Amino acid sequence: MEQFQGVVAELVTGKLPQPTDNVTIYESSFEKIEGSNIIMTKSGTEKYLVVAGNGPLYNELEGESVGDGKVCALTHHNSKVLNKHFEYTKPQAFGTEIATMGLGDRLGVASPGHIETVKNRKVKPILAQQSIRELTLLNRTMTDILDAATFAVFQEGYKDGYGADADHIKLEKDIEYALGLGFSFLTLDCSEQIRNDIEGATTDDIHKEFASLPVDRKEYYKNHYLNKSFEVQGLEISYDEANLHKNVLVYGEAIDFMEHVYTEYIAKADRAIDFEISIDETETVTAPEAHFFVAEELRRRGVTVQSLAPRFCGEFQKGIDYIGDINQFEKELHEHAEIAKYFGYKLSIHSGSDKFSVFPIIGKYTEGLLHIKTAGTNWLEAIRVIAQVNPDLYRRMHMYAEEHFEETLKYYHVTPDLNSVAPLAETADADLPSYMDHDASRQLFHVTYGILLTAKSSESGSDLFRTEFFTTLMNNEDAYRASLVKHIGRHLDLLGL
Repeated sequence: MEQFQGVVAELVTGKLPQPTDNVTIYESSFEKIEGSNIIMTKSGTEKYLVVAGNGPLYNELEGESVGDGKVCALTHHNSKVLNKHFEYTKPQAFGTEIATMGLGDRLGVASPGHIETVKNRKVKPILAQQSIRELTLLNRTMTDILDAATFAVFQEGYKDGYGADADHIKLEKDIEYALGLGFSFLTLDCSEQIRNDIEGATTDDIHKEFASLPVDRKEYYKNHYLNKSFEVQGLEISYDEANLHKNVLVYGEAIDFMEHVYTEYIAKADRAIDFEISIDETETVTAPEAHFFVAEELRRRGVTVQSLAPRFCGEFQKGIDYIGDINQFEKELHEHAEIAKYFGYKLSIHSGSDKFSVFPIIGKYTEGLLHIKTAGTNWLEAIRVIAQVNPDLYRRMHMYAEEHFEETLKYYHVTPDLNSVAPLAETADADLPSYMDHDASRQLFHVTYGILLTAKSSESGSDLFRTEFFTTLMNNEDAYRASLVKHIGRHLDLLGL
């Protein structure tokens, strides 16, 4: 820790420390508070908080003594200390008055680039956003992603507010745990309550099953919807017997679950929570009357949501552009956007990474008030940087991803033609970054992130790629930041944010 002696000496006097050959200084993080002076630094590939003084912050941070100061690792304890003393490092809810973007930092090192990207834009960043599935694949925890966001916000001196999304959460125990940790956004995944089997059922079977429901439940729905029309922002939505019965069977159980979660957890929270409903992870495209039915039921039951994600026509596959009829998408997106405006929440776009051909349509009809989720595209930009600066590592990762691709299909729906990917042996090092411009190779890497980052040597048990991957990224931090600013910035430009 000798390399930090000069940093500590300057902090003691209240001066902004200067970088040295061995220590990087993140100037934007420099803070003075109640007798303590603190700054974020990096030595080698590791980041540290360096603090001096005699105030509460100094006393509460845990670290190694160096001169008259401390050098503190980026631990969970120290993250919570920052949250206590610097309010801007805690996640917050944003409601329905401004666009939000889920940025899904799978690696724990992308948020500084994300923060630079959203500065001076008409959007707030949801920096921590991971599903239980992604956390499991990466051996990370909800605490890990909150800590990473805290340290990134402190490093950048970013005081404009950020959110943390417990993404695609299904189980009540996970909901309770996430809210207890301080998450400010909850995406409720109702895919296990939505009935996909109804789509293929005959009309007679649907009517018979509806007829078997309790009398009071049937009357509840029939009295409000049957043979009624609803005027919605210029759209007319109506329900005959066929589509009412179908919507009740497809979404009835899911709506009950949404109401329960809202009543038991969101409404009882001691702070504002952005509550999002996800009905997109299904085999059924969400028709406008289905969207209205779900939203109207939430309204009738007193459930307030900040955003709702329908399943759109076409395909929103991971890491590539929209697949489908853009004219049909525009028609349906317009209808969904009007329904969202009618009920006063934001339309949410899931798997929103890289859907460049439809971003202008989405921006137009949502009028810049939406929530959009991205995640994997940030990992792909990291892969692009690896290809640029460490081609040998890229080649080894690419080969391993191809060998293990089939294992990922139980988690993700993607349809890449891997035969269309240029053979590695015939590709020069200088051309390796271009793999991240090709749909099939993008999807190959998009879905194998968990396998690649947890792969171990069968002989030594050591990481095959993880250590070298993160060392390379941290040694090329500025390149990764620039890549994210360019790529995510393109998303925001086309959305008009």
